[in-house]
Amino acid sequence: MDNPLLRLYRSKIYTAIMMLVFLMTVGVFGYKFISGYDWLDAIYMTVITTTTVGFAEVNPLDTESKIFTIFLILASVVIVGYAISIITEFILSRNNFEDIKQRKMQKKIEAMSNHIIICGYGRNGKQAAKKLIAYNKPFVIIERDKEIIEKFQEDNIPFVLGNANEDEILIEAGVEKANTLISALPNDADNLFVVLSARQINKEMCIISRASQETSYEKLKLAGANNVILPDRIGGDHMASLVVIPDLIEFIDNLGIVGERNINIEEVKVEQLYNLKELKTISELDLRKKTGCTVIGFKDDKGEYVVNPEADTQLIPGSKIIVLGRPEQIQKLNLEYNIG
Repeated sequence: MDNPLLRLYRSKIYTAIMMLVFLMTVGVFGYKFISGYDWLDAIYMTVITTTTVGFAEVNPLDTESKIFTIFLILASVVIVGYAISIITEFILSRNNFEDIKQRKMQKKIEAMSNHIIICGYGRNGKQAAKKLIAYNKPFVIIERDKEIIEKFQEDNIPFVLGNANEDEILIEAGVEKANTLISALPNDADNLFVVLSARQINKEMCIISRASQETSYEKLKLAGANNVILPDRIGGDHMASLVVIPDLIEFIDNLGIVGERNINIEEVKVEQLYNLKELKTISELDLRKKTGCTVIGFKDDKGEYVVNPEADTQLIPGSKIIVLGRPEQIQKLNLEYNIG
């Protein structure tokens, strides 16, 4: 909301308020010392004069008091009129600015394709968004709480205000062109409804849903979710692992994102690495020498994973490799092969 236009109007409003305070101060002290009124009567006379409501004077005015009142009325007409015009203009401009900003955001969303939709910007939604930002993935957030949107929209995160259960809101977020939907709502029933709605609209997209209860797992899968995540189960398993194999878990945690852009692990499509007219092996690609990254996993075109693949593994079309490296090595890989 920190727009230069709004800052300008705020500055004008502060000026108008200061002028009104100055006018009231001059009026009170004028009636106190020119007309001899006590403080309460001086305040009363100043208010009825500056607001031009037309009540009778406390006491008949002498010549000096009448002259002072004339100048006070003229000054109040100008200053109060200025203040009212500035406040009215500010309110109208603020509404116009919000409309313009919303239309601009909607155009940005409409231009997206193969993006990710996050339903709900709670704890899980925020973590998902943070990860997507680190990997430079385009996404849209659907959130029903306007206060949350106003709080985080300054980060240029595209938001759609509304209930993700409604088809119109999903369509507004570009569900027809999205490749993934993450339903991170706190209520399992809401997540179930979102999954059902999204699957009806887009048959091909990948849908990932949060679940609080284990009994919801199968229901969400039947509704069309490709993956169902149970945060409580993962959290408990993680805590137990820190007891059993603490150093390994700590190392694995550091393979994720330590900072905003500290990526240590990356998944890369083979098509992004070389021309597939002549098939290459992992050793022939020689990523270790070129970027410093190490290939730790391979996923073939059938979706089968191989951990620590052999050097002579052929990089066939439709396959992917998983590479490990320090953030600067991953960045070098992304730049070298224009990934992302």
